[in-house]
Amino acid sequence: MSISPPASTRARGRASEDLAASFLEARGLVICARNVTLAHAELDLVGRISGDASAADTIVFVEIRSRKDDRAGTPAETVDRGKQRRVVRAATAWLLREDLWERVAVRFDVLAILFGDDETPEITWIPGAFEVDG
Repeated sequence: MSISPPASTRARGRASEDLAASFLEARGLVICARNVTLAHAELDLVGRISGDASAADTIVFVEIRSRKDDRAGTPAETVDRGKQRRVVRAATAWLLREDLWERVAVRFDVLAILFGDDETPEITWIPGAFEVDG
């Protein structure tokens, strides 16, 4: 897919979320929610993977990061422990709100998009990028 890097950070964020949702849907993730703010933190994407008869569904919380270039590091490197804690806090609130706590499996993914100089962004999907501490 050919996409020019958006000019502003906000426009790049919106374009990144749209690109990430399309990318993940094409790989079987059903998007349940986007841009949810709970517990003073934001969830970029919430998706669901349906389980079979012997397994529960999995709710996937996806943190999306993008950059124009990787001179200051890759987008995935920006998901530090503080960011992980905020995502986990918001995910916990979302699961409780949706009455899914302890009823589904949970996974935390990172999807990194590097726009670069060419017109095809580089997408790196890291399933299970981090886990809940303690």
